[in-house]
Amino acid sequence: MEPFWRKVSCYSMYALVVFLVTYLLNQLNRYMLAITSKPMAQEIHYGDQACMTNSSFTDDELKGVNCNATVMASCHNITNKAGNFVCEWNYNGQGLEYQIVAGPVFILIYTFAGIFIGFLADRYNRKILLASCLIFWSAMTLLTGFVKEYWQLVILRFGLGFGEAGCTPFVASMLGDIFPAELRGTTLGIYNWGIYMGYSMSYAIGNFITVANINGQGWRWAFIISGIPGIVIGLLIFFTIKEPERKKADSGTNDKIEANVQQIDKAKRRRDTLKAFIQPSLLLACLAGSVRNAAGYVFAYNTQLYFNDIGQTKEDIGKFMSWIPIVGGSLGVLFGGFISDRVVKSRGVYARVAVIIASLVVAAPFAAGTLFFNPPWAYICQIPSYLFGEMWISITLALVIELVPSHIRTSTIAAYLFIISNIGGNMPLLVPPINDAFIKAGYAKADALRGALYILYPGLYILGAVMFIPSMFVLKRDQARAKMNDYYQMNEST
Repeated sequence: MEPFWRKVSCYSMYALVVFLVTYLLNQLNRYMLAITSKPMAQEIHYGDQACMTNSSFTDDELKGVNCNATVMASCHNITNKAGNFVCEWNYNGQGLEYQIVAGPVFILIYTFAGIFIGFLADRYNRKILLASCLIFWSAMTLLTGFVKEYWQLVILRFGLGFGEAGCTPFVASMLGDIFPAELRGTTLGIYNWGIYMGYSMSYAIGNFITVANINGQGWRWAFIISGIPGIVIGLLIFFTIKEPERKKADSGTNDKIEANVQQIDKAKRRRDTLKAFIQPSLLLACLAGSVRNAAGYVFAYNTQLYFNDIGQTKEDIGKFMSWIPIVGGSLGVLFGGFISDRVVKSRGVYARVAVIIASLVVAAPFAAGTLFFNPPWAYICQIPSYLFGEMWISITLALVIELVPSHIRTSTIAAYLFIISNIGGNMPLLVPPINDAFIKAGYAKADALRGALYILYPGLYILGAVMFIPSMFVLKRDQARAKMNDYYQMNEST
């Protein structure tokens, strides 16, 4: 079998690498808040306050100390063996204000802007739009390093969501036109490496730069360093990437609604998008993907906070989480695209969904193991959890591309992202009330957050797998009907 890189041009590989770096920066900038929330909250004051160890004491001085008081007065009276008061009542980076700025403030503009941007991309130059979005969201990230108040963080997070909304719709559409259909799952899998590279880099930069405390600015330099590269890459896209020629849809069914792009007006484009998007198979896949996406959002925005709660330092977390998502997640999306590209040739499009279902069922026990075991085994469980749990991303994107014609491909991808991001991205809002319910039931702080994550992390993996099953059967039914129609048409023609 001919290797992947021999089937495409050098320029195509260059474009794929540039898009990969773009997505890396997208995820790095998005998740930097999750890594730096605690020191940021303690400086600009937002979210919950709790009893925690005083960072001015050494590990030896804190040995055997349990800062688990639920009221301020009790917290300040906790001492170590030497009689020193070693606990403080301070902002912990959690709570409703954190979940709001992490979720709805970002997600609502991200999804609504994505729909608008998707329609623009079906009519205008995608390369220019992508470069503009990248430069804009990078500037928002850089400016976050200078915030003084919570409301300023909200505005910049809002701007970040607007800029990042254009990334995947533009790139997925261009990749669909640059690469042949038989490499679609694989190329999208490589592109989605950016998720895990960027997410892992957020742990490395967010933790180690904060600890380095450059010029006494700590977490602020993490945002500044993360924002600068995007401006450079945005200019690189503008000057070196070519706008690809738009291809026609792949299937005969989609060809019937394919038209001359230059003659399609905006109203017809919207009707075609709606018509394609309400296909039961695609709609069911989007709803199931929303549940799976929710699990990812919940854990991504609470990983650092959870490991902090169970006594892990910034260095401990950075040491493991700066590479685990890259290794596990990158292999997962690549294998997901590769395996689904192979099975779809022999079994049809519905087999892509079967791969997703199997991967989530396998991933769920390892996700639960992350919460059940203490470090380092908690971190080790993350490797197979990422490997199997992240296979779905490239597969569902390939599915969306295959089910719609090219003249509405970008807007349909945007609609798909709108659904899975709005449902999944706002799910972290459930963490505070579930966490509070566990605390009221008598659970310790760390155990309460663990309980909430059991429900919203491995629990949603299983629910997502169950919800993908109807989509698989509908696709299989549609595939059988299409074959039957082709058979009758062949007989009639003869």
